[in-house]
Amino acid sequence: MQNKGLIKLFAILFGLVSLYQLSFTWFTNGVEDKAKTYAESKSDEGKEIARLERVYLDSVANKPVIDLGFAKFSYNDIKDKELNLGLDLKGGINAILQVSVKDILIGLSNESKNPVFNEALAKATEAQRSSDRRFLDLFFDAFEETSAGTVKLSDPSIFGNKSLREKINFKLTDEEVLPIIEAEVTGSVNTAFEVLRSRIDKFGVTQPNIQRIGNSGRILIELPGAKDIDRVKKLLQSTAELQFWEVYSNQETANFFFQANSVVENLLKVETEVDTTSTKDNLEDLLGEVSDSLATKPTNNLFSVFSPSIPQNQNQISSVIGTAKVADTSKVNSYLAMKEVRGLLSNEMKYAKFLWDAKPFTNTVASTGENVELIYLYGIKSNREDIAPIEGDVIDDASQEYGQTGKPEVSMTMNASGSRLWGKMTTENVGQFVAVVLDDYVYTAPSVNTPITTGRTSISGGSMTVEEAQDIANVLKAGKLPAAAHIIQSEVVGPSLGQKAIDSSMSSFALALLLVLLWMVFYYGKAGGFADVALLVNLLFIFGILTAFGAVLTLPGIAGIILTIGMSVDANVIIFERIKEELNKGKGLKASIEHGFSFKGALSAIIDANITTMLTGVILYVFGTGPVKGFAYTLMVGIVTSLFTAIFITRLLIDWYAGKGKLFTFNTNITKNWFKRIDIEFLKKRKIAYVISGLVIIIGLGSLFTNGLNYGVDFVGGRSYVVKFENPTSATEVANTLKDAFGSAPEVKTYGEASQLKITTKYKIEEEGNHIDDEVQDLLYTGLTSYLPEGLSMDEFKPGFDGTKTAGIMSSIKVEPTIADDIKTAAGWAIIGSLLVVFLYILFRFRKWQYSLGAVAAVFHDVLIVLAIFSLFYKILPFDMEIGQSFIAAILTVVGYSLNDTVVIFDRIREFAGIHTTWKFSEVVDRALSSTLGRTINTSLTTLVVLTAIFLFGGDSIKGFMFALIVGVVVGTYSSLFIASPLMYDTVKKLDEKKK
Repeated sequence: MQNKGLIKLFAILFGLVSLYQLSFTWFTNGVEDKAKTYAESKSDEGKEIARLERVYLDSVANKPVIDLGFAKFSYNDIKDKELNLGLDLKGGINAILQVSVKDILIGLSNESKNPVFNEALAKATEAQRSSDRRFLDLFFDAFEETSAGTVKLSDPSIFGNKSLREKINFKLTDEEVLPIIEAEVTGSVNTAFEVLRSRIDKFGVTQPNIQRIGNSGRILIELPGAKDIDRVKKLLQSTAELQFWEVYSNQETANFFFQANSVVENLLKVETEVDTTSTKDNLEDLLGEVSDSLATKPTNNLFSVFSPSIPQNQNQISSVIGTAKVADTSKVNSYLAMKEVRGLLSNEMKYAKFLWDAKPFTNTVASTGENVELIYLYGIKSNREDIAPIEGDVIDDASQEYGQTGKPEVSMTMNASGSRLWGKMTTENVGQFVAVVLDDYVYTAPSVNTPITTGRTSISGGSMTVEEAQDIANVLKAGKLPAAAHIIQSEVVGPSLGQKAIDSSMSSFALALLLVLLWMVFYYGKAGGFADVALLVNLLFIFGILTAFGAVLTLPGIAGIILTIGMSVDANVIIFERIKEELNKGKGLKASIEHGFSFKGALSAIIDANITTMLTGVILYVFGTGPVKGFAYTLMVGIVTSLFTAIFITRLLIDWYAGKGKLFTFNTNITKNWFKRIDIEFLKKRKIAYVISGLVIIIGLGSLFTNGLNYGVDFVGGRSYVVKFENPTSATEVANTLKDAFGSAPEVKTYGEASQLKITTKYKIEEEGNHIDDEVQDLLYTGLTSYLPEGLSMDEFKPGFDGTKTAGIMSSIKVEPTIADDIKTAAGWAIIGSLLVVFLYILFRFRKWQYSLGAVAAVFHDVLIVLAIFSLFYKILPFDMEIGQSFIAAILTVVGYSLNDTVVIFDRIREFAGIHTTWKFSEVVDRALSSTLGRTINTSLTTLVVLTAIFLFGGDSIKGFMFALIVGVVVGTYSSLFIASPLMYDTVKKLDEKKK
């Protein structure tokens, strides 16, 4: 081997760099362990541990943790450089947001009332439910169909309006308008991306990830370690539409509410007749006894769900016009929206709109001691156009500060135009009320004592927290979203489940590695020890690269690394087997080593096998998202590093030892005669193999058509929750209990432990908004109350709870049907793409299409059998066997492994065909298969040991993934011997017969 010195230098430098990168993770963990110890010592019964940890870490954030003399690193410095852990290892949230192109189009049209335009929007919205095309394309098609040439997009009532007049005039055709609108939509999506990125950068989560997904209007956001999930969702989906309005006082609305109550009561009498009682209607209800009155009122009028604020004197005049239970707000909204009720408003109030406070408060019912969540209502002085006198674009800066009372507030500074408008509004409303409204929620509605001409104001609230004030300031500084963005896919993993995944994956990883290291020494003796050293160096390189490039390590990523361990071992096995062959022929040690590491020896097969696996990794990376992409990345990195270490590091060690002139046998006394003199006639057994495979595939296809597959929410849409209980819980009982809550029984099954269930429902999955997510969690919490520990609150039940979690939601996944269809489509293309790419590569390398056909047919055979196994046994086996994105990653890994095996055998067939030109082709194939059998079994057993270790001792969420890999390795080994090579032989033989 030439350039040994250069390779040594490179390996040493690369190793040092990797150690340097990983040292930041080591020191970060040390600081965080100290923070945890501090928090546990100061916490009360394990509560608020996370908050106390943050307090400790904040206190050392900028203090030197590492002092090298010439450089110092604080905790914040090393935290940014540590190894990134994915959601499944750290907890947090992964979400895909869809920026509403529909809302962008409505905004560009100035909220057009044109019936053709709105009908086209409705058709496009409906079409998108079953299409993977862009909303914009669907809208253009729907508009063309609906208008039938009668109305143009450039019409002044659509896009030919004042705001777009510099770009669109009424003379433009639809074809000319299309690219202009497309550019406007693209610009709005780009703006949304920048706004969201700015918000996330200020959110305080370390190592966030945000990226656009093509030109679909979708944005991927990953926030590992985020624990306050509700806060995150609010931050991501808040449009940040800030408005300043004049407000009606409770004195001005009092008469309207009495009239509205009578009207509502008369309207409801048609449906039901019940006794009525009078309503307490003074301000004391609002501030103290309101929860009692709401708890005892009849249910046939407005006042049964709403308590108006009626002032008895001047001191009781307020901007709060009433109070309701949070659970009754939708009913109050529906009553106040009745046309008969709206008709009661005077001419001065006919454009009034009613908005709720931004934050509810809790009050105690004196008679029962029950805590009730209540919320204030405000009356906004709107106008025909519903345009606020002052909007958020006048804000120059916003920050979280502390008010005169010492409570958190948001301080805002306006530009010159805003200062003038704000001064005018406050001057005209001295002694009255003005409201600061953000995203249609009232944050404050104070009385104006004096005009404010400085352009400064604040948002405050009695119960506003520091975090809430920071978030509001954040979204105001980042700017408002040009259109609503809602979460169409999300995965939430609680920190407790993340820690459990780390513990189980690390233990299984250590066990798998130990077994491999011991096996290599047992089978190959000293050479196996050198291969072990190369393997450990390989792991150092992998983790060093992942850390240096900021890659995210996930559970599937760890599986990818474990798979590369098997591939690294495979490379050394191929090399050692070739060296042993040369030694058995009587060649000298140095000549045998030289041949084993040469292109004519093992190198050709190793490179071909690794390239085919690399190609499947690339396909996975292109089409995958989240954990699948992480798996593909670690797989590709592992292939590169394993090639380097197996070929160069092992060679350096072997050359060094061989140079000492000591005995070197590449086996042990126990294994030296294993797989020698094997001569199996594989081709004579091919018809039996065809029959066996055919029967299994036919049975599998029958099961696929009748029993189907257990599709996860990735592919069908829905919400899935992993819920932990204190004691073993019956899945059937829970399903029946939740049937009434969700209208139909959700799918419930045991997930790992007997006290842990996976609950999947499609309840309202097509409806958008945070309130739907909250409603589903509320129904789940209420339905499971009898199974949960007494006193477990809703906050503790949710997945982001900061404390030590003994029960509640450990993780949740939500996928809307539209993106589920897209995921299925991408998965299909990933499989087809990988098969096509591999077919072409093998054709390029072996120059015969029969080799490509044999390899791809064997892979197709393997995929069908894995699918058949999952179809036949998903109702029987005691672990999760869902078909989702991780399963597709497993299938493509099986594709890569099977190809790896097949290519090594094909390479030997090609070699024997070139050397033994007088042999029959059947003899060439049989001898090639026999000569590689030792390597095939050795590699397969090593890989199976690794996979079985992580299957048995890894986390529950990865068992189905690992089972697919185990089945794939077994089937892939079988197909390489009995399907790929025989099929290739049969097609070559038939072609030769035709030529004769």
